[in-house]
Amino acid sequence: MSASKALYVKNNNGTQIQAIGLGTYTSLGGDCERATLHAIDVGYRHIDTAYFYENEAEVGAAVQKKIAEGVIKREDIFITTKLWCHFHEPERVEAACRKTLANFGLEYVDLYLMHWPYSYVYRGDNEMMPTDAKGEVELNDIDYLDTWRAMEKLVELGLTKSIGVSNFNSEQLTRLLANSKIKPIHNQIECHPALNQKKLIALCKQHDIVVTAYCPLGRPDPAKKQPNFIYDDKVQAIANKYKKSTAQVVLRYLIEIGTVPLPKSSNPKRIEENFNIFDFKLDAADHAVLDSYHTGERLIPMEHAIKSKYYPFHLEF
Repeated sequence: MSASKALYVKNNNGTQIQAIGLGTYTSLGGDCERATLHAIDVGYRHIDTAYFYENEAEVGAAVQKKIAEGVIKREDIFITTKLWCHFHEPERVEAACRKTLANFGLEYVDLYLMHWPYSYVYRGDNEMMPTDAKGEVELNDIDYLDTWRAMEKLVELGLTKSIGVSNFNSEQLTRLLANSKIKPIHNQIECHPALNQKKLIALCKQHDIVVTAYCPLGRPDPAKKQPNFIYDDKVQAIANKYKKSTAQVVLRYLIEIGTVPLPKSSNPKRIEENFNIFDFKLDAADHAVLDSYHTGERLIPMEHAIKSKYYPFHLEF
């Protein structure tokens, strides 16, 4: 399947992204580079990573190889990465972004997200989870608005084409919109049938903010047959109806409820399978089945940060 067959989504600043992206969390040791190379060959033109993932250099190496081979031009591919929580002090933001660009070996990224609304104490660039004598993560109380203002300057400097947020709740997003010069183009959040985020998606749509969905397949565990929305007979029946896999059905559902899913894989066959979701549509009965798995339970609650006044998950959405 070629990149031209995939849907594209327009961002509020006029840029556009493919309606699916390659997720790269925990993809290391050469796996990320191999996955990115294969994904580009398959047709992916949207790659998601983060400073915290420690694989920006692998993504960058793969992208540069495919540019050198003439498979893509730099402007063909949309690269998202993220500012980690220990870089939230405004005076650290530009240096953090430049370090990321050096990791990639690129002059700019397409989207730079604030990874979380809360922050950590800075103990060095590579100490990403600084802990105190009790072993608890050292939180800082930097206002995400101050961090955002520093991120706005990155756009003016040309270091990133766009900026956005990740894991922001409805109140944080509303406050940011009221106090920003540059509107975020994306809010990247955990989203899958068990946490379908329909209320937050509706708010983002109202403000023309694209929702990207991480953990879209709920971190499948074949041994435990979890999550049930991947392994249940009811979803398998839907998959059989369309001659697709249950993972493809779930990814299609996420697209149809208004998100851009970011499935992570380093398996070549699955990378191809995840991309091949643009030739069928679910009906209302299918949606009702997938809606029925919603519990609101998170896979990534980040409870170590629960004492931060900027912890986002005290609210329903």
